[in-house]
Amino acid sequence: MTKFNLVATAAMGLEAIVADELKALGYETRTENGKVYFEGEEHDIARTNLWLRVADRVKIVVGSFPARTFDQLFEGVKALPWEKIMPVDAEFPVTGKSVKSKLYSVPDCQSITKKAIVERMKKVHGRLGMLEETGPKFKIEVSILKDVATLTIDTSGAGLHKRGYRTEQGEAPLKETLAAALVYISKWTPNRPFVDPFCGSGTIALEAAMIGQNIAPGYNREFISEEWPFMKQEIWDEVRDEADQAANYDQPLQISGSDIDHRMVEIAKRNALEAGFGELIDFKQMQVLDFTTHAEDGVMIGNPPYGERIGEVEAIEQMISDIGHMMKAYPTWSVYMLSSMENFEELYGRRATKKRKLFNGFIRTDYYQFWGRKSQKK
Repeated sequence: MTKFNLVATAAMGLEAIVADELKALGYETRTENGKVYFEGEEHDIARTNLWLRVADRVKIVVGSFPARTFDQLFEGVKALPWEKIMPVDAEFPVTGKSVKSKLYSVPDCQSITKKAIVERMKKVHGRLGMLEETGPKFKIEVSILKDVATLTIDTSGAGLHKRGYRTEQGEAPLKETLAAALVYISKWTPNRPFVDPFCGSGTIALEAAMIGQNIAPGYNREFISEEWPFMKQEIWDEVRDEADQAANYDQPLQISGSDIDHRMVEIAKRNALEAGFGELIDFKQMQVLDFTTHAEDGVMIGNPPYGERIGEVEAIEQMISDIGHMMKAYPTWSVYMLSSMENFEELYGRRATKKRKLFNGFIRTDYYQFWGRKSQKK
């Protein structure tokens, strides 16, 4: 087994949740902006790809070094042990980014990185001429921040938000990773009722169901590293077996979602069917103010419209005010709303118990948390 330096990347504001996920899986972590570092072997690469709900990707950190000149970049890349990870026929596209660094030309940095890896591989393997690149793909990134270059290889392939259940989506879909984070922050447990009154294509409700039954989010998808020679098939079989054993498919769930748009409700139903929750989640067309329940200690999580079109803001402000008024009738329910409206608390008619800054794509939002009081149930 080989020991790798690994990094789970995350959207801004979600690093702490990814670190908690990794700790729960038994790893020691170190967190930076958008990144959570940990160590692991081949089995850990497969396991974290399968289980991380909130991370964007899992990458191998090949190395890091100062790079203020193109020569330093070339020599630094060439000194790294690429042959220990990639076969000689590997296909290895290089992407790049540069922030606050002397080497600001990303195309040049990518080209130099590629040349340096080719030189290293040719020398190690005693090859002349071109490398064939007919083998498995290794997606390499050269990232230069404040004149320090970090070279990584992506083990995930498609972003980890792609769970494999989304058949269709609406205009502004919430990423599955962010939806999972919203559920985590609420500390919802599967013995409590759960409602999303702005369900759209059903993402928040589906992520809650997966959390509720402890289903690994990557169970039904493939990863780029499955094609790599050192990531043997038995490793993947083993982690998928472990995930299957860990799932609690018999856990009853009280999850429902509604939306004013009947087309979105139909998409949500199809997505639920694809995810294996067709019978477990109740989706229906309904406006939020028609919500009624006899249940107590429930959790409502929603991502209401942000009002980006002219004339929409007033209607949304009124709706938020109406929800605040409506939920007074359900004092044991906790309400969690993701919104870009800075006056949300004023409109809702109550100070949030807590709020957390999060980014929905490039939109800065706050996650407003209104905790309910515990019921007097014996």
